[in-house]
Amino acid sequence: MNPFDKDVLTTGEVAKICNVAARTVSKWFDSGQIEGYRIPGSKDRRIPVQSLLNFMQEHGIPFDGLMSGNTRVLVVDNDKEVCETLERVFAEQTDYVVQTSNDPFAAGVECERFRPHVILFDLSLCGDNYSAFTNSIRNNEDMQATKIIAMSGRLTEGQITSLTCSGFDSVLRKPFTVRQVIDSIEHAVSVVY
Repeated sequence: MNPFDKDVLTTGEVAKICNVAARTVSKWFDSGQIEGYRIPGSKDRRIPVQSLLNFMQEHGIPFDGLMSGNTRVLVVDNDKEVCETLERVFAEQTDYVVQTSNDPFAAGVECERFRPHVILFDLSLCGDNYSAFTNSIRNNEDMQATKIIAMSGRLTEGQITSLTCSGFDSVLRKPFTVRQVIDSIEHAVSVVY
């Protein structure tokens, strides 16, 4: 979606652009953080495009992919070769905007700045304490729409089920093909939008 095709946007459209839940945009509006107006005789809110752009700039929300609607993907893996390979393949085969991180703490900081639609998260970074990372994302009101895909080479079917019950949207077994990764991202994004 190109926001410049319109003068005003709905809270749902703003939510998609900023990768947050629509109720988060409503709270921004109701608290006066983002300027807009209500439709007369309705509770529907409308946000002028310029207000959105000002808000995004003031709050450090990336403009990456704003014009083309590109999917933002954060790869969190301590294996630099995996990060570099995924970055290169995504650049060649997709329109994704990609960032990488080598540790969970830095990934959390990057999430705040980059607002990814999808996070590819290598479980080996946290051992069995991966739920601390997923909980930090799930409990952040601004990250409610972000999808988290676990990556690991040593998983049983029972562990996969456990991961999906503990905050991950899906799981990729290493080694995986590029097609499997892209399909997982596309599926995650289609569930959001």
